[in-house]
Amino acid sequence: MTVEVTVLSTSSLGDRSYLASDGRVAVVVDPQRDVDRILRLAGQRDVRITHVVETHLHNDYVSGGRELARLTGAEYLVAAADQVGFPRTPVDDGDEVPVSDTLRLRVVATPGHTFHHLSYVLDTVTDDGWQPVGVFTGGSLLFGTTGRTDLLGQQHAHELAHRQHTSARRLADLLPDGTQVWPTHGFGSFCSATQADAPDSTIGRERQVNPVLRLAADDFVTDILAGLDAHPAYYAHMGAINAAGAPPIDLTPATRADAGQLRERIAAGQWVVDLRHRKAYAAAHLAGTVSLGLDGPMSTWLGWLIDWGTPLTLLAETPEQIAEAQRELARIGIDRPAAQATGGPERWAADPGQLREQPTADFAALAAARVGNPPAGLPAPQVVLDVRMTNEWTAGHLTDAVHVPLPELSARLAEIPPGAIWVHCGSGYRASAAASLLANAGRTVVVVDDRFDRAAATGLTLTTPA
Repeated sequence: MTVEVTVLSTSSLGDRSYLASDGRVAVVVDPQRDVDRILRLAGQRDVRITHVVETHLHNDYVSGGRELARLTGAEYLVAAADQVGFPRTPVDDGDEVPVSDTLRLRVVATPGHTFHHLSYVLDTVTDDGWQPVGVFTGGSLLFGTTGRTDLLGQQHAHELAHRQHTSARRLADLLPDGTQVWPTHGFGSFCSATQADAPDSTIGRERQVNPVLRLAADDFVTDILAGLDAHPAYYAHMGAINAAGAPPIDLTPATRADAGQLRERIAAGQWVVDLRHRKAYAAAHLAGTVSLGLDGPMSTWLGWLIDWGTPLTLLAETPEQIAEAQRELARIGIDRPAAQATGGPERWAADPGQLREQPTADFAALAAARVGNPPAGLPAPQVVLDVRMTNEWTAGHLTDAVHVPLPELSARLAEIPPGAIWVHCGSGYRASAAASLLANAGRTVVVVDDRFDRAAATGLTLTTPA
């Protein structure tokens, strides 16, 4: 009998869900909220979903598990120790869950990422009896790393880091080297302590490369806690939503806004987000908007930057792009944009005076400007602003730059010295978002739309760790 495990990647959030089947019935692990993707996949595989399982109450997205179980009639497996506001099948360490006559799940308590975290070993029948195929590890053992341990509060981070070490060692001791490892996090998610170092892995590989299996407990704890950076502000809402049980997703089109209504929304201090690529935004945009292109992790940064509950309007070139953005935002609990508009800046502006350009440059231009030769039409930099995260800054930064991580920018505008600002990040995406916030605050700003690893070659001076 062949077991098929299909990965459903949500690259915008850095997570994976799974559909595991024997060709007749299927188990779904850690589903995202937009369950139509999973139902479509099950239909294509011609399998019936009989079990939906959660490794933990997620902090980085709204789960679709409850709704998927309701739609399919599947059993919904959630840790017995988690207090939730909906019916579920409670499971705990040591439970065995029959899926079919050839598949079963074994529940293994793996606290660390959360207190009640579970992993699920997928077993199949062979001539020698039940044998493990793989293990769904959620936020426990990841590819070359583990899930972070501070999401329930810094006061728990040290204890949970020790538990994470114990849990990973338990999985490694329990399972043979050839067992596949199927984590939920580690592909860009801020739930991961660091990022995945491979596209797939096994228990045997993790024994060789993963610090949690190579370091003694105290060394691992010191290492993981030292490497943790800030995590998105919207995480504070995800656990509560998942414990209560999210309502079904609503992806019906948002109300259309005309140019006059857009101007009113901006004047009222609402968020109007331009989803076009930053280069299109730089060429022309509606004054007062925020640049967060769909080509990057829009939902993560929007969810981090916006005050929760602030009315949100989306701007894009096509209705399909609006629909994509709605889907991404619903995954983190921003359910209904207040309004939307499509087309381009000329259509969105009530008068031409509302249109703005965003000057851009690269690191070579910044190097020239810092020695008195700015490109024509660009102001000389009085401030070089780095909006990368603290770990990125610590690893190396432009000497004399000012550091304000993008999530802190709105609250720290008053700290930025006067004069023209040249703002950069690691690639240009966050710098464009930062520039739009700065311009909306009345500052003169140039976006350095360039990769940071090209800065040193231009002659700019970098400060790096000893």
